[in-house]
Amino acid sequence: MKYDVIIIGAGPGGIFAAYELIQKKPGLKVAVFEAGHSLDKRKCPIDGEKIKTCIGCKSCSIMSGFGGAGAFSDGKYNITNDFGGTLYQYIGKNQALELMRYVDRINLSFGGEGTKLYSTAGSRFKTECIRNDLHLLDASVRHLGTDINYIVLENIYAYLKDKAEFYFDTPVITVKAEDEGYSIITKDGSYGCDKCIISVGRSGSKWMEEVCRDLEIPTSSNRVDIGVRVELPAAVFAHLTDELYESKIVYRTEKYGDKVRTFCMNPKGSVVNENTNGIITVNGHSYEDPEKQTDNTNFALLVAKHFSEPFKDSNGYGESIARLSNMLGGGVIVQRFGDLIRGRRSTPSRIQEAFITPTLNATPGDLSLVLPKRLLDGIIEMIYALDKVAPGTANEDTLLYGVEVKFYNMEVEVDESLECRYKGLYIIGDGSGITHSLSHASASGVHVARRIAGE
Repeated sequence: MKYDVIIIGAGPGGIFAAYELIQKKPGLKVAVFEAGHSLDKRKCPIDGEKIKTCIGCKSCSIMSGFGGAGAFSDGKYNITNDFGGTLYQYIGKNQALELMRYVDRINLSFGGEGTKLYSTAGSRFKTECIRNDLHLLDASVRHLGTDINYIVLENIYAYLKDKAEFYFDTPVITVKAEDEGYSIITKDGSYGCDKCIISVGRSGSKWMEEVCRDLEIPTSSNRVDIGVRVELPAAVFAHLTDELYESKIVYRTEKYGDKVRTFCMNPKGSVVNENTNGIITVNGHSYEDPEKQTDNTNFALLVAKHFSEPFKDSNGYGESIARLSNMLGGGVIVQRFGDLIRGRRSTPSRIQEAFITPTLNATPGDLSLVLPKRLLDGIIEMIYALDKVAPGTANEDTLLYGVEVKFYNMEVEVDESLECRYKGLYIIGDGSGITHSLSHASASGVHVARRIAGE
């Protein structure tokens, strides 16, 4: 089979690349290859009753499939250049923001209408944070919620499915550069194309490294974010989440000068497992539907680590810490903040006696046996700092789940068109190491599609 454009990966980058190609050049023959399932077949077997923990499915429905890892996320689209990636360094700040706003309008037209756009601009909390040596980052945040986000994806797929060919449960083994175009190799055969867009997300980072090595595409080392997911009563952060919903707060530790940041805040949400390349980590979701909401709010506290010579495998470092947690706890470990400060492990009885009900069935344990001291010291400092603007954060019963790891691909060398050293081969989304969010990944897909369409 021969196509004009083949897109590898049906996450946000791939979806919006396909959408924009169809809009700008409806005559193009476009195919999308996805290692995971179609949206309607993405079902995690964990039901909290018969199956309570990850069973290691061949294809993780949380991480792979139409919609990518963002399909069952909180559906937060952050319209900002302050975090979420470095796309603006390639295409310009104004262009990056305009593309993110364009993506937002598309989401609204496919079922996201009525959802709220929050903004930190002019917030009184910015001043309050600065007074306590915390820094609230600027952003506009469209919160779709896990439920509305799913509906938006359903509607986009319904629009795309007859205009592009989708190959689900079809992992691409490798990409080969030919004299004219590219060959996409799968277990079912090879497919040709004039232009290829690679958008494999974070879960495809190892595959992306292999492709770059085979094709001799230059890459540079990136970072890994390691930390915990905090769960506490929703009332503790209600004054922030009611007005801002997502508050990205950064703190520089006194002891080491490391930066610790809040990430992926889920008001009245749930903590969930996540499977990345066989490693069980933790994440969080929340819903727009009040009936699906909980009494708790959860968010991550992450410390970014960069490495240089002689060690460059930042993802390998994060994986080793996550595997240690899996080894000790059989998956995710949960610990009360009070137990952590006292240097004792949490037990099932201590968790049960706490004044908060966990939303994830995790193994009570001791995070100090998993996280390196420097990282754990920074997280503890951050919790006490947050307690000044959100009293109750440092309560005894605040729950810490570990570990949360955000893996980033090696940053791939591309130009302002997001095209690598091979003409017609584009690398976008989180798999490129350039974008780290739904909005940035989606915007990168639109950008490349417009370049291919000649705009």
